[in-house]
Amino acid sequence: MVDSTYFLTRTGCKSMLVVPIPPYPLPYNGVKGIRMHGWVIPTQVSIPPQRKPFLVVHGNVMYDLYYQSNADTPYLEKDLYQHTLQTYLDITVKDQYPLRVAFSTQQGNSSLFRNITGMNLQYTNRDFKNALLQKAQKWDAGQLQQWGELDTIKKRIADKVNEINRLKDWSVGPSRIQQLVEARERELYGRAKDSLHGKLPSDSLQPGKADTALQRIKDGYTENAKRIDSLQQQLAKWQQLYREKQQLFATRRQQLTDVLINSRNNRELANNLEALNLPDTILPKGYRTLLAVRSVGVGRTMVDYSELTAKNISITGFQAEYNPSYYVAVATGAVDYRFRDFVVNDNRISQYLNMVRVGTGMKEGNNIILSFYTGKKQVYNFNTDSSNTTKPDYHIMGLALEGRWQLNKDHYMTGEVAKSSMPYYMRSTHDQGAGNSMLSFNDHSNEAFAVTANSFIPVTGTRLSAMYKRMGANFQSFSLYSTGASQTGWLLKADQPFFKQQLMITASLRQNVYTSILDNASYRSSTVFKSVQATFRRRRWPVVSVGYFPSSQLMKLGEGKFIENLFYTMVGTASYFYEYRGISMNTIFSGTRFYNHQTDSSFVYFNSTNLMLNHTVFLGKFTVNGSLSSATNQDYALYGADGNLQYRITSWLEVGGGIKYNYQTQYNLQQTGYTANARVNVPKVGEIALMADKGFVPGVNRQLVANKTGRLTYTKIF
Repeated sequence: MVDSTYFLTRTGCKSMLVVPIPPYPLPYNGVKGIRMHGWVIPTQVSIPPQRKPFLVVHGNVMYDLYYQSNADTPYLEKDLYQHTLQTYLDITVKDQYPLRVAFSTQQGNSSLFRNITGMNLQYTNRDFKNALLQKAQKWDAGQLQQWGELDTIKKRIADKVNEINRLKDWSVGPSRIQQLVEARERELYGRAKDSLHGKLPSDSLQPGKADTALQRIKDGYTENAKRIDSLQQQLAKWQQLYREKQQLFATRRQQLTDVLINSRNNRELANNLEALNLPDTILPKGYRTLLAVRSVGVGRTMVDYSELTAKNISITGFQAEYNPSYYVAVATGAVDYRFRDFVVNDNRISQYLNMVRVGTGMKEGNNIILSFYTGKKQVYNFNTDSSNTTKPDYHIMGLALEGRWQLNKDHYMTGEVAKSSMPYYMRSTHDQGAGNSMLSFNDHSNEAFAVTANSFIPVTGTRLSAMYKRMGANFQSFSLYSTGASQTGWLLKADQPFFKQQLMITASLRQNVYTSILDNASYRSSTVFKSVQATFRRRRWPVVSVGYFPSSQLMKLGEGKFIENLFYTMVGTASYFYEYRGISMNTIFSGTRFYNHQTDSSFVYFNSTNLMLNHTVFLGKFTVNGSLSSATNQDYALYGADGNLQYRITSWLEVGGGIKYNYQTQYNLQQTGYTANARVNVPKVGEIALMADKGFVPGVNRQLVANKTGRLTYTKIF
């Protein structure tokens, strides 16, 4: 006969209840009741991976209608309208490959300014690197290929913690305490001998001592304590390993960010990315090729290659640069716009550019690049006439060899030599074609060279740059607006920070020397232009900037004749954003001094000093703005004041308006203007903004002429 048996049941998620069931009645009741709990097995919820669309498009669309009753001097036109429609789209293909699409058209009724329409599809490795950087900043350990290893460690840590908690619950749980009480009671009652003791046959399952149950419980406590100590030591090791792995993954994420920011060129970046062994979610297939493609543009695109070939030229066509370890670039298209070429010319000829560049080395490092360019370009100089009825041969071609020498990471030099074909009026004299005149080495008037140097001194934070170039009178390129005069130019520039980057001073000296060989009396321009600028920035202090530099004014003298006048200007500004008694405010003071004369520029406000003080107060939904201004010289004084109030009625509606006042001393004129605006943001439609303004522009005899402007703008961001 068995002395007793035990029934095991759970009383919780980590505790067991041992219920003794004796085969004969006991003189006490050790168990009062048992409450059974069901064992709930947690189920894992599987989250399906998100499906990423093939194309993701973000961007904006803008339409703008602008009206101006009187154009500012020196262009005297009235009732001008200009319509502008443009859109910019950022397209991401397969969440990996960035593209940009831009479209813009400007149409107006001005007789001076051109109507321009253009569209562009562009890829640049700069956008690709920015996309990688954004992914690196969002990089989570769960996206790593090593996540399986990290997840295994986490599971083992969880298992150890669960086992330790189960053992601790076993020691202090109510069932174990109940067993201990019952064992002690059993020991107490067991001291009295049972009447049947010694008469029944011995049972091998029955211990020979009365305190066997109590001793067994004590042994269980001891074994449990040892097991807990062992598990805690194992847990500490697994937790340390987990922290090391987690720190390693965080370090790799930072390494990726550093690699994207600090790599000197595309090849170095590709090698560093390959060493990181990144997953495909971060680094797409073909990333080396994508990094080597510096840019690809279709439609209206910019060509900006070198000083002596093509610099800042907009074409409608195709342009691409590829630089893995060697360098290849091609550009072809119609020249539709050149910088400083924004006025209408009825006799404009069709101009186009074809260019091929090949070389070795990285663009940001040591390299040698050979360029060949050809095309058609209109020539402007003493020998040309805009009224010609016959179109001469404007074809040009040229060769250029450019090299870059990277002394170290902080210093480099570039040099370029070029030789072009002769202008058409020189070729006709010698009965030469464009190619023959380019390859003729007896004449050096169609040659040019340029040298630049750049340096950075880390100890002082100083940046230095220098440039020297010389172009012969018959040298032609798409970077050169006119020919017919030998030109020599040089530039010295320095940037120096002080007081831990709080004060930045920039200074430069520049000279462009023009020596014409076509005028009867030799004309030479050798003005040295000086400029200096200082900017002071300190936290909780006003931002102060002072500059002295040359300015320019373009004037139309007659049909097909324009002149550009240069004069010095000194500008100073101080801006301060602050709070006073919980109210945010912003104050701006600026001053401008023109160092010119009326005879050399025909500028109405010649040799004048202009001062302006503007103050803005932000009062919740209200924004109050006011300003005072003055413009004075030896002949007159002009004073002005205006005030403006903006009210944000709701998040989608804002209105504003103001008045302006002008007083001129010479004619004792007092004039009043106004301004009004409104903005409406319609959900899912876009923002509509309206503006109307009556101001004043300079007129004849130093009087102010009323100028009314209006604007309607629609913007949609998606």
